[in-house]
Amino acid sequence: MDELDQRLIVALKRDARASLSELAADLNVTRTTIRSRLARLQDSGEIVGFTVLTRNDVAKSPVRGLMMLEIEGRGTERIMSRLSAMPEVMAVHSTNGQWDLIAEIGTMTLEKFDEVLFAIRRLDGITSSETNLLLSTRRGARR
Repeated sequence: MDELDQRLIVALKRDARASLSELAADLNVTRTTIRSRLARLQDSGEIVGFTVLTRNDVAKSPVRGLMMLEIEGRGTERIMSRLSAMPEVMAVHSTNGQWDLIAEIGTMTLEKFDEVLFAIRRLDGITSSETNLLLSTRRGARR
């Protein structure tokens, strides 16, 4: 893949419905060049498909992370209720293994994310936590 292929892929990620004419104009090449590059990228498997992004697919919260929580005793239901009431907590999952719960958190800034982590850690009954920021997300094939 050369620079033009990479620019073409970026343009398609921005708008997969762009016409050959629009892509050619944006990339300052001919429609024939775009058509042949697209065919080659598809034939080689570099481009495996085109998709639609819905409003819900666009991240409402650019700073996202998973917070794994260890709960003391039988406080899991109470902690789940408290977490679910927090607007920054997008989902709460019960799990097995070392952690009792996993909270999906989303905020607009790292500063706000840190505030949410601090508030969760102060909840009575949480004995330990570990947090991982989500850096990127790739959607798997739907079956």
